[in-house]
Amino acid sequence: MHVHVPSLGVAITDTSPVRAPAVPNAAAEQTWSPRLWGVLAVLCAVLFLDALDVSMVGVALPSIGAELGLSTTSLQWIVNGYVLGYGGLLLLGGRTADLLGRRRVFLVALGVFAVASLVGGLVDNGALLVVTRFVKGLAAAFTAPTALSILTTTFHEGPARNRALSVFSVFGASGYSSGLILGGLLTGFGWRWTFLTPVPLAVLALVAGAALIPRDRPAANGGHDLVGAATLTGGMLLAVYTVVSAPERGWLDPVTLGFAALAAALLAGFFVTESKVRNPLVRLGILRIGTVVQANLSMVALFGSYLSFQFVMTLYLQDVLGWSPLRMAMALLPGGLVVAVGSPFLGRLIDRYGASRLIVTSMTSLTLGYGWFLATAGNAPHYALTIFPTMVLLGGGFAFGFSSIMSQATDGIDDSEQGLASGLVNTSGQVGAALVLAVVTALVAAGTTGAGFAGFTPGVNLVAAVAVVGLSLNLVALYRHRPRAGTRRSG
Repeated sequence: MHVHVPSLGVAITDTSPVRAPAVPNAAAEQTWSPRLWGVLAVLCAVLFLDALDVSMVGVALPSIGAELGLSTTSLQWIVNGYVLGYGGLLLLGGRTADLLGRRRVFLVALGVFAVASLVGGLVDNGALLVVTRFVKGLAAAFTAPTALSILTTTFHEGPARNRALSVFSVFGASGYSSGLILGGLLTGFGWRWTFLTPVPLAVLALVAGAALIPRDRPAANGGHDLVGAATLTGGMLLAVYTVVSAPERGWLDPVTLGFAALAAALLAGFFVTESKVRNPLVRLGILRIGTVVQANLSMVALFGSYLSFQFVMTLYLQDVLGWSPLRMAMALLPGGLVVAVGSPFLGRLIDRYGASRLIVTSMTSLTLGYGWFLATAGNAPHYALTIFPTMVLLGGGFAFGFSSIMSQATDGIDDSEQGLASGLVNTSGQVGAALVLAVVTALVAAGTTGAGFAGFTPGVNLVAAVAVVGLSLNLVALYRHRPRAGTRRSG
């Protein structure tokens, strides 16, 4: 789970066929047929389901623990089990879609997601519930990057793709916001409904996807790198497990250090393998593209700070102030509403200003949000003065950032590697969120011995620092890649 920060200003010297040919202007003005809208609707529905599931289950955790008799330590694995499957297999999931066919992988994974949701709503054992969460995370690790790669290969690079990405982002934000409210409402009838509600929606998306998503051909090369697949899967699973279990076990515990060393060894073996085999699972040249590296680091800063801050606020509002799940959800809702309202316009803004400038705007808004919170919170943050404006600024940061980062991560990448690029940026977001959240959790656990918000402040300080680092890296990249007179650069 180590994030390497290479220079963002190095020139790209890799001459292999990385980037697709420039799309003609006529292609950029792609006509959206009813079927094309239908494909986008299916992809958006699946992203909505992923976000809905995560937020609903988070709200229901106290009720799950009470009914199944789970301790706090056991309860956290209902969240971490999902993170383990999702973050551990995202990169493999994206590349598998390239190699086996995006439509096939997408539909199979969506079916697994539906079955795991159903089983999760019926079990009466905590360990089995964690297993279903791991399986759902595994399924999402294949549906999320595959959905994005279907989108980026279906909609032409330029205005059409940027418009589709902005719509895609709306459904992600709407799913998370809806999950907060639905989780609060459904938990009143029983926590099982938070698991069962996504089942019919997933089945409908599966049927529609089978009818609307066009068949595609698997990649001509690759698919025989079994050593690479084994070392990547083992290394990523072990790395994510090490991070999510470290706060409970201890960061310097011999077991934690041993797992970290083994994960590093497996991932090192993966990189060695990929540099030597004839048909690598992951072509390492993609990591030498400056904009791809920049997008992945930006996603770490975006997800790592945004999700960790919401975690802190959830603990504070429910555990310290004693708010109900629904009241807490309504308090955090403005951020999601800003994303839902603002995201539809992002496609046009990306076309006009470029992704890089909008990512800087995103990181600036995030930094201002955390800064405002720290400046005004004191020991008892006031909702109208502190929490509400903070959530509006953070919502603006996420709205500007998500679509822009996705656009930057996939623009110019050949269709045969769209799944790889999508999986890579999604992995960065999830692994970055897991890493930052694990450290924030440790800081909060060590600092919440007193009353009020002061014990949570170290966690928010770290969240703000992550946003500042993300802003700094993007400002440096924007400065180094300023267009010269007479030249034109896309975002």
